[in-house]
Amino acid sequence: MTTTEEIQTDLGRPAGLGPLGWLRWAWRLLTSMRTALILLFLFALASVPGSIYPQRSISPDRVAKYFKDSPGLAAWLDRLWLFDVFTSPWFAATYLLLFISLAGCVIPRAAAHLRELRRKPPAAPRNLSRLPQHASFASSEATVESLAALLRKKRFRTVTGPGWVAAEKGYLRETGNLLFHVALLALLLAVGAGGLYGYRGNVLLVEGNGFANTVAAYDRYIPGQRVSSDSLEPFSFTLSDFQATYVASGDRRGQPLDFSARLRVTDRPGARERPYDLRVNEPLEVNGTQTYLLGHGYAPTFKILDGKGQVAFEGPVPCLTADQTTYMSECVIKVPDAQPDQLGFLVRFLPTTVPAQDGSYVSIFPGAANPTAQVFAFSGDLGMNSGEPQSVYQLDTKKLKPLVMGFKTKPLAVGETLPLPGGAGSIQLTGVREWISLQIAYDPGRVPALVAAALAVLGLVLSLTVRRRRVWVRVTDGDGEARTVDVGGLTRTEGGAGFAEEFSQIVTALQGPEAGRPASPQGVKDAH
Repeated sequence: MTTTEEIQTDLGRPAGLGPLGWLRWAWRLLTSMRTALILLFLFALASVPGSIYPQRSISPDRVAKYFKDSPGLAAWLDRLWLFDVFTSPWFAATYLLLFISLAGCVIPRAAAHLRELRRKPPAAPRNLSRLPQHASFASSEATVESLAALLRKKRFRTVTGPGWVAAEKGYLRETGNLLFHVALLALLLAVGAGGLYGYRGNVLLVEGNGFANTVAAYDRYIPGQRVSSDSLEPFSFTLSDFQATYVASGDRRGQPLDFSARLRVTDRPGARERPYDLRVNEPLEVNGTQTYLLGHGYAPTFKILDGKGQVAFEGPVPCLTADQTTYMSECVIKVPDAQPDQLGFLVRFLPTTVPAQDGSYVSIFPGAANPTAQVFAFSGDLGMNSGEPQSVYQLDTKKLKPLVMGFKTKPLAVGETLPLPGGAGSIQLTGVREWISLQIAYDPGRVPALVAAALAVLGLVLSLTVRRRRVWVRVTDGDGEARTVDVGGLTRTEGGAGFAEEFSQIVTALQGPEAGRPASPQGVKDAH
């Protein structure tokens, strides 16, 4: 007698899915609408750190301050790409998976919708009284052709048969749904095209200095994979002046009112120079390349003499804003060419200086009403010849000898000089300038992304407001001249409570001039 085990041995044990089966399963899982929604949620979630932590592409000065205040934490955040969220590998992976998932969802649905658009409405059921919406009336003039014509005037797609009319409309609902997903796919494509063929960079520019749109002029430059140095638009500009205005009194004292950077722009080599006022949300545009005003700060100018009386440093020093309310700022000056010892300075710049009760000095207003600089001086080996990179905003004082210390030291006003002890030299505050941070970006996908976003909103509106509904009419000859007209309606959308009113209007229109006559004993009835 053959046992079950022998039968399984003869037929072979059930085989696994195999590599091709697993690939099909993975593809079906990835291209399901549920997976697309999960990836869309993850894509939005992955963007959150970009609004929590400062980004190098937008606020490099804030990133530098983060490294200065919390170097250990900043190093770990940098390893996780949290200062460059939108160029991180994990963000790109989420973006790519979402794109593939949407494409796998949309393309088959678009093909199915095209077939649905070409399909005729189904024939009328035999018993229309079983439909959710039903009405019946008598008419002596109603014909299949006249009733179909009335429904076509209401923009129904109609099909006629022996004694019946089938009508349907509301295809725009699914069209809008597909338009939303196709627009979302186009939006991702536009963003991807901008990443491939666009570029962006950051520049810190001090009053009186100029900028030419070359790779070497950027403080940070992020090109797309298809961008070369020849792709940059050859324009240049000079920062003539920067003006920041603040509320001078009242409860809102110190709050900013307006920022304006006056530029002298040359659109291309040899072109005539033109003035331009750069403001927040009013970027400078030159042949598709846009320059945005991101931030500003102070750049006090110093003149430093070394121990031999020679000018070792002279010029502006951009300071990082340490207090956004009063714009108290901090600077670092490194003078490696000073003789006989190298000099280093930590500077606290106070735009509007007043003495505090404890003998120290503070700033009480962001405008430069009484600008001073409090200097902390050091001498020794700055370590700049070791070959190790150093931040221009940090000074390692562990191996340096302090010369001038103390927060209660009287700060320097413009024009004043502080002699350094031991004949190490002197430092003079010669003036105050301001700096601005700029983002210069070229994004060929910007306009397509805007169009795609508008189409996505349009598709969403259509999918939420349009209802798919069907109406059937049967005309039955009576004993006399009057004919019985049965009308049935069905909405294919959940929550179609508003269809009852529309169905009543359709029945009234189908009755025509005879709408005022008494209805048949059956009357008009709705089944909900």
